[in-house]
Amino acid sequence: MRGREIEELVRIARGAGAIVMEVYASDFSVAYKAKSDPVTEADKRANEYIVRELRAAFPGDGIVAEESEDISDALKGGRCWYVDPVDGTKEFVARNGEFAVMLGLAVDGEASAGVVFQPVTDKLYAGVVGQGATLQQHGAERELRVSEVSDPRELRLVVSRSHRNRAVAKVVAALGVSEETQTGSVGLKAGLIAEDAADLYLHISDKSSQWDACGPEALLRAAGGRFTDLAGDAYHYGGSDMRNRKGILACNAAAFDAVLDVARDAASSIGLIE
Repeated sequence: MRGREIEELVRIARGAGAIVMEVYASDFSVAYKAKSDPVTEADKRANEYIVRELRAAFPGDGIVAEESEDISDALKGGRCWYVDPVDGTKEFVARNGEFAVMLGLAVDGEASAGVVFQPVTDKLYAGVVGQGATLQQHGAERELRVSEVSDPRELRLVVSRSHRNRAVAKVVAALGVSEETQTGSVGLKAGLIAEDAADLYLHISDKSSQWDACGPEALLRAAGGRFTDLAGDAYHYGGSDMRNRKGILACNAAAFDAVLDVARDAASSIGLIE
């Protein structure tokens, strides 16, 4: 991916963030697509903006966005963008700031580039697999690299405020992890690992989608980390089923194998993987 393309991604993410913050500052209403699945004007307006800007900047690329009904581009292969306009809508509604704009590019089904933007803190993570990752904040920019911690007992776990379950607790106990941080958004969790502020994230559930994973995966892998399902297999983006059926394991590379053995057993025990 060329520098101009990254600049366009950053511009689009920041533009969407401005829209999200405009709604965030208002007396917005909340609707529900399903139980425990809120949506606001911010999701819809940012979704429309991102799709429009991506089509203008990258004509010919496919686009699959959470708040768009048409996912047919996921069936075409080649270059396809996976968009979550507000990852962490529950946190948006709670007004705790732990939400992000996420854009991910998959090429022939493999995560290639990603941007995760937290507008409340002005933290913008950007990564291109094989080219590196950066964090921009308040006019400064620095390169990112995951930690080299290999002892599972020394790992810093980042968990969801709204999705932590008994299976995660089982893995934490088995690994001996004692340091834990909570935050919303898959992208923000991946960002914390990428910037060496955490080491491990587990989502032992099938309740996430491809637009939740593509951008964060590209970011974390660009920073030297690992991002797979709970069987240790790479995600393939595309097809007609948008759900991540086998959960998420995001980790630094040094501890990945040790964590995978335990995480795989926990996921198998609840029937998430065979």
